[in-house]
Amino acid sequence: MTQGKDKFEVRKLPMMPIRDVVIFPHMMTPFVVGRESSVKALDEALNSDRKIFLATQHDASVDEPKPNEIYQVGTIVNIVQSLKLPDGNIKVLVEGIERAKVQQVTEADGYLHATVKTGKITIETTPTVEQAMQKVTALFEQYVKLCQSLNYETMIAAVRMEDPSKLSDTIAANLQLPIEEKQELLEIFDPAERLNRIADVLDIEIEKLNMDRTIQTRVKRQMERAQKEYYLNEKIKAIQKELGRGEKSEWDELKKKVDAAGMPKEVHEKAMQELKKLEAMPPMSAESTVSRNYLDWLLAVPWKKRSKEIRSIEHAEKILNQDHYGLEKIKDRILEFLAVRQLVKNPKGSILCFVGPPGVGKTSLGMSIAKATGRKFVRMSLGGVRDEAEIRGHRRTYIGALPGQIIQSMKKAGTKNPVFMLDEIDKMAADFRGDPSAALLEVLDPEQNYMFQDHYLDVEYDLSQVLFVATSNVLHTIPAALQDRMEVLRLHGYTELEKLEIAKQYLVKKQRVNAGLTEANLSFTDDGITELIRSYTREAGVRNLEREIGNVCRKVARRVVKDGTKYSVVVTAENITEFLGVAKFRDSEVHDKNEVGLVTGLAWTEVGGSILTTEVSVLDGKGKLTATGKLGDVMQESAQAAMSYVRSRSHRLGLPRDFYRNIDVHLHVPEGAIPKDGPSAGITIATALASALAKIPVRRDIAMTGEITLRGKVLPIGGLKEKLLAAHRAGIFEIILPKDNQKDIAEVPENLRNAMKLHFVEYMDEVLTVALERPLPEFPTEPEELATVPPPTATGESSVAHQ
Repeated sequence: MTQGKDKFEVRKLPMMPIRDVVIFPHMMTPFVVGRESSVKALDEALNSDRKIFLATQHDASVDEPKPNEIYQVGTIVNIVQSLKLPDGNIKVLVEGIERAKVQQVTEADGYLHATVKTGKITIETTPTVEQAMQKVTALFEQYVKLCQSLNYETMIAAVRMEDPSKLSDTIAANLQLPIEEKQELLEIFDPAERLNRIADVLDIEIEKLNMDRTIQTRVKRQMERAQKEYYLNEKIKAIQKELGRGEKSEWDELKKKVDAAGMPKEVHEKAMQELKKLEAMPPMSAESTVSRNYLDWLLAVPWKKRSKEIRSIEHAEKILNQDHYGLEKIKDRILEFLAVRQLVKNPKGSILCFVGPPGVGKTSLGMSIAKATGRKFVRMSLGGVRDEAEIRGHRRTYIGALPGQIIQSMKKAGTKNPVFMLDEIDKMAADFRGDPSAALLEVLDPEQNYMFQDHYLDVEYDLSQVLFVATSNVLHTIPAALQDRMEVLRLHGYTELEKLEIAKQYLVKKQRVNAGLTEANLSFTDDGITELIRSYTREAGVRNLEREIGNVCRKVARRVVKDGTKYSVVVTAENITEFLGVAKFRDSEVHDKNEVGLVTGLAWTEVGGSILTTEVSVLDGKGKLTATGKLGDVMQESAQAAMSYVRSRSHRLGLPRDFYRNIDVHLHVPEGAIPKDGPSAGITIATALASALAKIPVRRDIAMTGEITLRGKVLPIGGLKEKLLAAHRAGIFEIILPKDNQKDIAEVPENLRNAMKLHFVEYMDEVLTVALERPLPEFPTEPEELATVPPPTATGESSVAHQ
């Protein structure tokens, strides 16, 4: 090896200390500049020849290192790119040019200036140098194969060069070494010496990597992880025993918990078996985790802990009356339940189902029951649940298995006799994963639920002391078998008087507190609340009423903030439009005048009752009956039955027997976007047809509901109370009802019965007598007329009226 000529030069450059990286010549390196002094040094370099001196600092945690805290040998680099980042830092890409040693460091203009001496030693390529280069290249290739963090192809391509200085710097830059060792390589100016040093370093690093690989292989072959842990755990136990710290303290603790949990005999035996299995397993094994989770669930579920039940009927009645207005039938049933609890030592739990429109207080009533009886309250929403495992849980064979929501809720309650609310039980669905309503059959059966079995726990659990309360908007979506297991209690919509009292006693106070107001700031008169109920809400419950009261409170709160806390207002029927704008609903009768072919019917929906206007127009045509308004199949069939009845009674309407051949009849039920179905509009449609064909107007102050047969008989309907409430809200106080519904009037509030005139009819002719503005013309009865239809009464005395 022969050495060429050495070149030394002294230069003064901006200096930047860098952390955690050593920059080698001939290498492209990106890093981020954030220190103020470094940014100034970088700007100075960018404004001149783009050259800057980089040196690594001893301690990376020092923000502003002093000259004696920076290595004396660094690299002069050329700034290739710089990019200012959004956070104010600058990302730079530099290319190392040559090594340099610091001669003097000064600080001026807020950054460091370094006087450095460069020393570039060039050597000729001799066989010795080539041999050294080949050795280093071969060692580096072996190193890259063993080191998983370097890409083999990229690294091998990078070291294919003939310049020994570049080769040594490239390899040094890519070695996985500490900063101190890399700095040591940087400080070697002679390429030949550097190659020898790198060869030594590579030998050591390759030996380390080979040793690591050998150890890993040996451990993998000879000792599985579980065996190793088992061995170490056994050793720990032996050490603890020698130290006198006892043995099996964790298992003893678990055994005590199992014994104290109050489990039934079979469950206790299963828990002890599981504990023995767990003790024999390595603690960190997957099976050990499954067993431990299972034991934790067995211990977390309440087996004997009960809430101390309040059985005082007077206390319960007081709580129920405080929380809810009206609902006398529901309250009576709860008080009966408590009375039985006093007389029977261990009665079975009850299963109640509250059915009613939204907003009537079904969920809050369940909370009040828990409060009145002193029990814990848990709620499970069944809306949209379509997987049977939500009820029964998954078997432990599945990864991540958990008990079902029933057991999870019992754990949450912490007692074995809570009030358990199954909310929205009518909203469950079924798919390929199973039918959750079928899984509920066991839960809600008092004869079976004392041995309810969750798939995860796989032991019998007693639910017989739980008071289950289900809520639903409708019954027809609940399977018959599930309905049969529950005591159904209907919550009908509230009357206007009940809504007024609920607003005065509960809603106004609640919304006033929510808005941060006092009684001095805002009060409502009875007329104001009544006007709000009539003109701004149309609902069976009180949810929208509460929302509108809250709307008024927020507007008043804004005025209080603007005008001061002394601002006060009384909301009356006259000024309520200032807060809520124009009325959303008319508090008037459905029609302005009596009209031909226009009848008001009554309907029942999931959200309560509503009025249903029916229109009929007679046109020239060929006997076609058209029904529009998005009517369902049953309602269209009712229209056909009504038309057949009218045709059979054509002589009573003063029409020729073949009148229908030259006309078309169009039946329309407005609000055409809303689907409508059911048979209870039968007499409404028949009355509209008879009126349109006989050209006699129908009274605008009367509404009706009932199913019709081909022979004109009026059949009973459902949802009577909701329909009467809807008529009352709409300002209609005279109703035609099927005679068979007379028995249901007892469920209607007395004030509502007293406010309305009810006609109970058995045949369609009676309906026409009451509903039409004037009597039908008298025509002789045709001999072939059906004998089963009785003659109509002239004055309607056969109807039963309640005033």
